[in-house]
Amino acid sequence: MKFSLIATVVVLALAQGSFAQEAFNLEKLGQYFEEVKNKMTQELTEIIRNQDLANQAQTFLEDRKTQMEPLASQIQDQLRTAATNIEEQIKPLAAQMQPMFDNLQKQMEALIQNMAEQARAIGK
Repeated sequence: MKFSLIATVVVLALAQGSFAQEAFNLEKLGQYFEEVKNKMTQELTEIIRNQDLANQAQTFLEDRKTQMEPLASQIQDQLRTAATNIEEQIKPLAAQMQPMFDNLQKQMEALIQNMAEQARAIGK
């Protein structure tokens, strides 16, 4: 009986020590999560306060737009000039080609009319 009493006391002592260790670990884990939560809250608050990303993005876009407007204007002017030059070069060519196009159109109309007449003759 003494032996079982001693064994029971030893088992209880071990269990008490084990529970105490688990409680200590849980407390440390709880403190760790609390520290992480506080640190994340502090960092997010600092980021939001110091860096307003939406405003920075808007400012960036406005700056780029301001920088690009003169370039876009220059490109439009160059395109207008190029279009005017091409038009000036094509107009004389078109004037020279117009009689040929008119002649081709007349020939095609005559060919189509001839084919239509032949088709009517075959159909009868």
